[in-house]
Amino acid sequence: MTQYITVAPHETLEAKNGVIKLHGPEGFEGMRRAGRLAAEILDMLVPHVVPGVSTAELDRLVFEHMRRAGAVPATLGYRGYTHSCCISLNHVVCHGIPSEKTLKDGDIVNIDVTPVLDGWHGDTSRMYLVGDVSVKARRLVDVTYECLMIGLEQAKPGNRLGDISAAIQRHAEKHRYSVVRDFCGHGLGRLFHDSPEVVHAGRPGTGPELRPGMFFTVEPMINIGRADCKLLDDGWTAVTRDRSLSAQFEHSIGITQTGCEIFTQSPAGLDKPPY
Repeated sequence: MTQYITVAPHETLEAKNGVIKLHGPEGFEGMRRAGRLAAEILDMLVPHVVPGVSTAELDRLVFEHMRRAGAVPATLGYRGYTHSCCISLNHVVCHGIPSEKTLKDGDIVNIDVTPVLDGWHGDTSRMYLVGDVSVKARRLVDVTYECLMIGLEQAKPGNRLGDISAAIQRHAEKHRYSVVRDFCGHGLGRLFHDSPEVVHAGRPGTGPELRPGMFFTVEPMINIGRADCKLLDDGWTAVTRDRSLSAQFEHSIGITQTGCEIFTQSPAGLDKPPY
């Protein structure tokens, strides 16, 4: 049986223990601020994601923007990670490490940021098109964004997590793409990764019931080829085994009385490319 607990906004409850936390109005307000900052960071990056820029330079811009806003990067120092964001190019599924590698014309790239503002985590990622991108790659990016938003249509009280998963899987497979199973969304709030786990493929009517006050991410990773991934020797970078292109979008949301609130929507309307 799924366990839920209502938490006061000042409680940290640092350990992930399988219990799904239900938050009140102050939690929603904290997540709105953190989520808006996360979205503003991705908006800020738009003119910088161009051929010739290094992913290390983009990481530096992310760090500086967070610090100016009074936030810290959740990823910096997390389990030994030494950067302020994850940047995943082309066949990298997730957790790409910023480096001196430069972006090239035709690349597609996911940038994933999580500022911690006043103790709340705003977690979001977005795809960017670098220069002249192929029709095949653009279509993958478009369908991946559609998968996210179709999944979020199912994020409402009384539904179950499996309803979100099934909607994503159905849309991806309709376009003959595959859904990554090795990585998933997660609860968040004052913790970076909390319960529940949010898988992106599954059966409707299964999983925990969605209740007002739940906070979690939905972040489907969609591949042109097979769903299989492998982890590189750096211990972080996940790539498609068949080297096919992969795309991802992520929002942090809160379940409301009537549906869901997207905390990480772009204030500038730059939620999907082309920007």
